[in-house]
Amino acid sequence: MSAGTVVARYGSGQTVRRIEDPALVQGHGQFTDDVSLPGQLHLCFARASVAHARIQSLELEAARAMPGVVAVYTGADLAAAGVQPIPLAPVFTRPDGKPMTAAPKCALAVDIVRFVGEALVAVVAKSREQARAAADAISPEYEALPAVSSVHEAILPGAPVVWPAAPDNVCAEARHGDAAKTAAAFERAAHRVSMVFDNQRLAPSPIEPRTVLAYVENARLHVRLSSQMPGGLRASLVEALPGQTAQSIRVLVGDVGGGFGMKTGIYPEDITVAWAALQLKQPVKWRPDRVEEFLSAVHGRDQWSQAELALDDAGKVLALRVRTLANVGAYPTTTSVLIPLMIGPWVITSIYDIPLIDLHLTAVMTNINATGAYRGAGRPECIYLIERLMDAAARQIGIAPEELRRRNIVKPTQMPYTNAMAQVYDCGEFEKMMDQGLALADWPGFDARRQASAARGKLRGRGLATFLEWTGAGMFEERVTIDVLPDGFIEIFTATMAMGQGIATSYAQLAVDAFGIPIERIRIKQGDTDRGVGFGSAASRSLFTGGAALKVAAKETLDKARELAAEELEAPAADLIYEAGRYHVAGTDIGIDLAQLAARQSGERIAIDSKSAVAGPSWPNGCHVCEVEIDPDTGAVGVVAYASVNDIGTVVSPGIVRGQVDGGAVQGIGQALMERVVYDESGQLLSASYMDYALPRVDGFLDFKTTFDTSVPCLNNALGVKGVGELGTIGATPAVVNAVVDALVAAGAGARISALQMPLTSERVWRVLHGR
Repeated sequence: MSAGTVVARYGSGQTVRRIEDPALVQGHGQFTDDVSLPGQLHLCFARASVAHARIQSLELEAARAMPGVVAVYTGADLAAAGVQPIPLAPVFTRPDGKPMTAAPKCALAVDIVRFVGEALVAVVAKSREQARAAADAISPEYEALPAVSSVHEAILPGAPVVWPAAPDNVCAEARHGDAAKTAAAFERAAHRVSMVFDNQRLAPSPIEPRTVLAYVENARLHVRLSSQMPGGLRASLVEALPGQTAQSIRVLVGDVGGGFGMKTGIYPEDITVAWAALQLKQPVKWRPDRVEEFLSAVHGRDQWSQAELALDDAGKVLALRVRTLANVGAYPTTTSVLIPLMIGPWVITSIYDIPLIDLHLTAVMTNINATGAYRGAGRPECIYLIERLMDAAARQIGIAPEELRRRNIVKPTQMPYTNAMAQVYDCGEFEKMMDQGLALADWPGFDARRQASAARGKLRGRGLATFLEWTGAGMFEERVTIDVLPDGFIEIFTATMAMGQGIATSYAQLAVDAFGIPIERIRIKQGDTDRGVGFGSAASRSLFTGGAALKVAAKETLDKARELAAEELEAPAADLIYEAGRYHVAGTDIGIDLAQLAARQSGERIAIDSKSAVAGPSWPNGCHVCEVEIDPDTGAVGVVAYASVNDIGTVVSPGIVRGQVDGGAVQGIGQALMERVVYDESGQLLSASYMDYALPRVDGFLDFKTTFDTSVPCLNNALGVKGVGELGTIGATPAVVNAVVDALVAAGAGARISALQMPLTSERVWRVLHGR
């Protein structure tokens, strides 16, 4: 098969069968819990059952005496051994000008517990059942302390204090923009639109819970777990565990059953399991119950905002003003704070030419679990604000929602464009995407569909979201190693991480492009800090940075192979022609295969270790249009049509990117209609299982129309690709909510729309519809 035929069948731009799938569908995948080692012990946690209390006693003797128990550890034990809390980088300040602060996030609670589910005691036993039974036998005695779970109550004078160093419960705050100029713009505005938004707390819910297996082998600590960032996790373990170095720890990640941002940073449980393995010199495994994941794995979103737009009489936006309270929980991480105070605001003006902003953003601590990265990480929250405001402004002014957007969209002639947060868009043709999206959704034919729904007794609404997002995580360098092997395979290692998104297939297709060999001869390896360390996978950066780095590394490999082949063939390198894994001398049949060439090298391989960087972030964008039907008798909302046109630059794997966009849209729809983490006033989690926390089901989302415009490649990387993993999540939520609002306004409930907050459950919609 010629190189051209191979590339045409398996290279970029083709939909190929995912190389990850055969092992998974045959049950040969290797998730962390699939690995068991001889002599393996099991760890379980006793967790705090109250939201805020001083620990008076733990009464551990009964647990220690139970069958199979090998060890019982407390926070005091780990602190005495020198185990360090997870650090909080002081990237912001508090209102008093002091560095941001929060209670130390220890592996096990020390002296005080601050949220229900905090790890209190670790029990290690010969079986998981024995460890669980012993953990259940621990009966802590507490001195109750006042607790606060509401972000609004937490900032009131006299509220319970989560951490004494922040008596106002403010971990950090940030201000962006020009308050005085923004205020002046509002004074002269012809139209002002103000709304309150509740981006409710969500549970990320990957199908595979966090699992950790730690063991000592050849005097080194090995930690196998489900993670998106093996390198970062190793670095965090080095900081936490006394006496450990980067050379003494190896982190291994196999298959990952979904991450969605939840598996990016280190957790207290990771530290505890690793420390126990070091102490006991036996393998130790922890696998949580789903309830533990609801209690202790980071949550997403949870931002309350008051947002305002000022517009002139022609509908041009003059300024945007936002006040946000982000509930970051009891033990916020640096990521918890970066998301609402910086990362989300980078896109808050979206595709619109908004010259002035005034943002006042506050991270508030409460006695509940911390927030962290969840698919989109700040961008969905901010895009939701601006897209809801654009629809509200259009209604108030009396013009069509698409027309108001058209009057404010950044034009291609303005590129590169610097937004009000000083972020530079390298390229974008946003109006073109909107026009295509409206056509795909048959925007002009909506009235007929609304009438048809009415004939069936349903209320129909349509919603529009035109938006962009930022990808790259601000980490633009990536490392790729390539080994050409004598068995005819090319093995590629990258420090980004697969987590179900199909990234290995996309990398393999890029390798086919470069080497012109069948995809079956490409091996993609990930998840081993002994082979390479990088930032990992987050913020839709894997293909954007890792794929671009692979292209660079492949060229370096072929350049090196050309020089080696020239030596072997005794011909000038310039006279060699490469095709389908073989170099030959031009005009002759004299040549050598890459595999033969590798076999003749020292170490029997051609090896390249390459580092390269992209020039800046990518700005994928799109137009998403949703249509819903509402049953006026019950308030039940159904998504009956969903169309999206997406600009993600060059498309490497069409089937995979469609899965990413549609899957992300389903998650965004889940936030709009059903998902919500609920705590009561005392800090008890009321939605601690899937009996109480609703997820979207596939049978409700069968009419998706999804297309991609590849005419605007990214200018910041060699492939022209833009990140795609979070795009659907960001566009879906405002599109769905705008559609529901449109239906309710048409039904005469417009005066009560301000009372409607996500999730738009049937009860909430019914109450707005019927004035209850």
